[in-house]
Amino acid sequence: MTLILFTRYPEPGATKTRLIPALGPQGAASLQRWMSERTLGLAQAFCQRQGIPLEVHFEGGGEEAMREWLGPQTFTPQVGSTVGERMDHSFALAFSAGVKRAVIIGSDCPGLTVEILEQAFASLTGCDLVLGPARDGGYYLIGLTKPRPFLFTDIPWGTAAVLHQTLDRARSLTISQLPPLHDIDRPEDLAHLDYHPHPQ
Repeated sequence: MTLILFTRYPEPGATKTRLIPALGPQGAASLQRWMSERTLGLAQAFCQRQGIPLEVHFEGGGEEAMREWLGPQTFTPQVGSTVGERMDHSFALAFSAGVKRAVIIGSDCPGLTVEILEQAFASLTGCDLVLGPARDGGYYLIGLTKPRPFLFTDIPWGTAAVLHQTLDRARSLTISQLPPLHDIDRPEDLAHLDYHPHPQ
């Protein structure tokens, strides 16, 4: 088993850009930093409890900057031009290393818990695919037991159709779904977050 955390270096103007109108470039980057650190702590607690590895797959900043920010983690640069390509590549790396169950989470879902992560990995003992639906129509978690590139091609990433189209693609698979949670991507999502920065 392996847990993979997807995150981005919190560079103002290059991260959480859809939140910039509400928070400003620095505020959006600060929120990204806070959410990533919170999710990393949760993931570390889960992985220590389970005795499994945690990998941080990142965009931006470079490994040295990531290490200065998040400390001694296993860092891997994300590869691909879309989030789908990047997730597919990360799963391929995990399964080529002999992993039997791999789960990818993002850093922007404040409702994620250790118990949900436990449920995700447990689901993969009897299912091909586990998804954590986001209330905006995407998903905050995806887990697989082998590479499934067809789940990541020609999906309209960043839209409300992501989950629906992914489930449509996955009709030949056995699927488990986790409790739906809110992602924090847009200004209206901030209402679901116990975080009160000052707009800039």
